[in-house]
Amino acid sequence: MAIRITTRPSNDNLYAQSHWWGSPDLPEGVDFPCSDDLGLDEQGAEATLLFLGQIRLEDIAKYDTECRLPHCGMLYFFADIDYFLGDDDAECEGLGQWPKECFRVLYAPECDNLVTHRVVDECGNDIARPAEAIIFEACDDGDSGHRLLGRPFYNEYEEYEHHISLLQLDESEEWGLRFFDMGMANFLILPDALSRRAFDEAIFYVHSL
Repeated sequence: MAIRITTRPSNDNLYAQSHWWGSPDLPEGVDFPCSDDLGLDEQGAEATLLFLGQIRLEDIAKYDTECRLPHCGMLYFFADIDYFLGDDDAECEGLGQWPKECFRVLYAPECDNLVTHRVVDECGNDIARPAEAIIFEACDDGDSGHRLLGRPFYNEYEEYEHHISLLQLDESEEWGLRFFDMGMANFLILPDALSRRAFDEAIFYVHSL
């Protein structure tokens, strides 16, 4: 069984809660992930990866009946997908498996004492997309859409047939998210790495028809 992710705009305070976009609430001492491959931004600072979302794992416990994920703490996803959100000036890694520098999966075993990391412009204004609350529900392992766990929707991942789709990103008209002609992106991880909570061993793969 997999876990479907749907989102909705929210004016609630989503600090230390599951949410998509917005700003990550990271443990003290953990920096916002950056990538050397992205170079420097307009202010000369190291460029940050795009924050996709954070999952408060107690929210998905009742759907993760096989206990493949931890049921406490927070799971965070970052990836350099600005180009696929309509930023024509952004770098594009293309199809297939991406370099490690272009994505990150972080895990914090606790949700206490988190620090919100905002990405701002030169005037101090937030440049992140507005945070959206997440609704979770059970779904089939091979469903399309945004979801946790299961297997990739497409069958062309033969090289990774033993991997679990830790997170699947589908195209979205609402977000303006499109992976080339018709595609998806998957954070993939081997079952052994998942059982060891070795989220740094995940890979990121973009597929398009």
